[in-house]
Amino acid sequence: MKNIVILIAALFISGICAAQDVVEDFQPSSVNQPGKQFPQVNSEGRVRAQISAPEANNVRLDIGGVNYEMKKDENGVWTGESEPQDVGFHYYQLNIDGASVPDPGTNYFYGAGRWGSGIEIPAKDMDTYALKNVPHGLVSEQPYFSEITQSFRRCFVYTPAEYNANPKKQYPVLYLQHGSFEDETGWASQGHANRILDNLIAAQKAVPMIIVMDNGYAYKPQSSGGGRPAMVFEEVMMNEIIPMIDKRFRTIADREHRAIAGLSMGANQTMRICMNNLDKFAYYGGFSGTSNYPSSDEINAETFLNGAFKNGKSVNKQMKVFWLGLGTKEPEPFPGSVGAFRNMLEKQGIDYVYYESPRTAHEWQTWRRSLHQYAQLLFK
Repeated sequence: MKNIVILIAALFISGICAAQDVVEDFQPSSVNQPGKQFPQVNSEGRVRAQISAPEANNVRLDIGGVNYEMKKDENGVWTGESEPQDVGFHYYQLNIDGASVPDPGTNYFYGAGRWGSGIEIPAKDMDTYALKNVPHGLVSEQPYFSEITQSFRRCFVYTPAEYNANPKKQYPVLYLQHGSFEDETGWASQGHANRILDNLIAAQKAVPMIIVMDNGYAYKPQSSGGGRPAMVFEEVMMNEIIPMIDKRFRTIADREHRAIAGLSMGANQTMRICMNNLDKFAYYGGFSGTSNYPSSDEINAETFLNGAFKNGKSVNKQMKVFWLGLGTKEPEPFPGSVGAFRNMLEKQGIDYVYYESPRTAHEWQTWRRSLHQYAQLLFK
């Protein structure tokens, strides 16, 4: 009995200490809706959420795949906070009596296959994607009808700040793809690609360029026989998107001035597009992924030895930059997959650049940092 009392007392004291350990310097998140005070973030990277749900019986904060219990006060307002999170952007949601819903306090972002809440954990290197008093480029929406998919599609196009001031100048193009369960809004919204380039160009660290961000989900029309429709994004990219961009914008329409990159699923797609069309691209960037995504099986990487990677000297001659990036905290299969691919490149004597984002996982901070590094090597 005495031991039980001691244990209960210890648990009570540890709970008090844990509560006292939370640094009470919470501030509203930078991606909250106007005037909303919650969610908040403190200097430890903890997220504190709050929602009024008087009739609810159980409310949880779901972030990073972990659920945190929230507590209700006498007014029916639920409040709770998470453990410290990695720096950068994270998707999250609230779970109210078993129903997962967006937090009404935040702006909404498309990720994890739905529009939902996002939180920004301040990072020491957030200056790279901060909104600064520098010349700003334009992100425009470009709708188009795809004959291949028989559907209306759209891409977002970044043009550098100087684009309209130099009506005769032509520009190189980077085709930049999102990851699985995301869409063409991701790179400008969550990724801040436009801000990254604005800041790099203003600092004369990157060449002014056009960036095209399209939707990687492209399917042939459903046949009358049913079945799963075929993915045709490579066909759409090569036969519709690139010709359209070259027609609508002042591009330098040759391989030496055309780059491609993508994250996760997009790294897989762009790898295949690039290596199947080496006459169209001279730069490749793979962020958290390779052509054998998501498998870490060495054999999958080896299959490419009989394709475009068979002649390492030829690849080195054609590719001006072959770039791979990964977060140091990424879970499997990504380290294994990228590692196997690097082994294959080295076996073939193919030159490449490898970057690791410190203390980030399979998330937007890894990919922001990757774009920041990759863009500085393009078209020089």
